[in-house]
Amino acid sequence: MPLKASSTLSATVQRVTEVFTDEAFVRHTSESVGGTLESFVRDGNVQGAFSTTTVRTLPTDRLPELARKFVGSSLTVTQHEDWSVPAADGSREVQVKLTVSGAPLDVTAVERLTPDDGGTRVDLEGAVRSSIPFLGNKIADAAEPMISKALKLQTNEARGWLSSHSA
Repeated sequence: MPLKASSTLSATVQRVTEVFTDEAFVRHTSESVGGTLESFVRDGNVQGAFSTTTVRTLPTDRLPELARKFVGSSLTVTQHEDWSVPAADGSREVQVKLTVSGAPLDVTAVERLTPDDGGTRVDLEGAVRSSIPFLGNKIADAAEPMISKALKLQTNEARGWLSSHSA
């Protein structure tokens, strides 16, 4: 199932990078949906190329019934991100891989942070896949809107975070 979402933030790409990869912010966004941040590791300096691995436990009460039948009342999501070195204009590209423990669902995507009129445009493009025979497409179709909502949640939470946490 194709995945595509966009949003904008009124901060530089570097500042958005710092927020998106700040453990306190990641914990905050996890908790804002009733989840728990199990672990967060950032490998490298945010000024250059680096990676992050985030493990969250999330409730499934907002998932469609079909998906809850397979995963139960909560799921553990591991998100690995490889961040590029900033380009000459400051833009960044992030390779994202998301896996769900105990569920045959994975997401691969590219997130682009691009300077946009004094702020940052955040674009995400990728695919949601499920390997369950016959039902895989239905599960991926049901999961895709939730992943798009997660990007919107991240940028909405970042707006508040940026206004209340100075650089």
